[in-house]
Amino acid sequence: MGNRLSKIYTRTGDEGRTGLGDGTRVSKDHLRVEAFGAVDETNATIGVLATHELSAAIAQTLVEVRHTLFDLGGELSVPGFTMVTAAHTERLEGDLDALNADLAPLENFILPGGTRAAAEAHLARTVCRRAERRVYALSHEEEVNPEGLKYLNRLSDYLFVAARAINQHAGCEDVLWQPGQRPE
Repeated sequence: MGNRLSKIYTRTGDEGRTGLGDGTRVSKDHLRVEAFGAVDETNATIGVLATHELSAAIAQTLVEVRHTLFDLGGELSVPGFTMVTAAHTERLEGDLDALNADLAPLENFILPGGTRAAAEAHLARTVCRRAERRVYALSHEEEVNPEGLKYLNRLSDYLFVAARAINQHAGCEDVLWQPGQRPE
């Protein structure tokens, strides 16, 4: 898929248009560009999260996730092309269930925070939710792979659980939401 880039800038986008993987030129604010751009942002935030010392299980899942997100971005940049399958979502669900099994039941809403790595997992979760919204918006206008939407939905769940697991592993409690809490 695609050619190897020997020159990074092309000047072809200087007037607000960009090329899709199939050669079609569209506006840089086209829903499809917004969708694969948001998936790329998700991948970048997970890349930042992956710079932390994480458990082997989380680190391995994040490697797989980043490759799958790149695949999803690729399929979104080529209308009608599909790479993400139910197997990707099922694998992520298995990793999520295994990670969640060691956590105490959640009895309260939690706020992003605790350790820096957990806070970055929460940030990645919110960026992932935005990507999901962008892909969903695109699906109202054009055909998209429904498995990509499922994957993004499950990924945001995984990142939430990963944040909790990261805090637990560090011996740091989650930050519990306290309704109506005001600074004094």
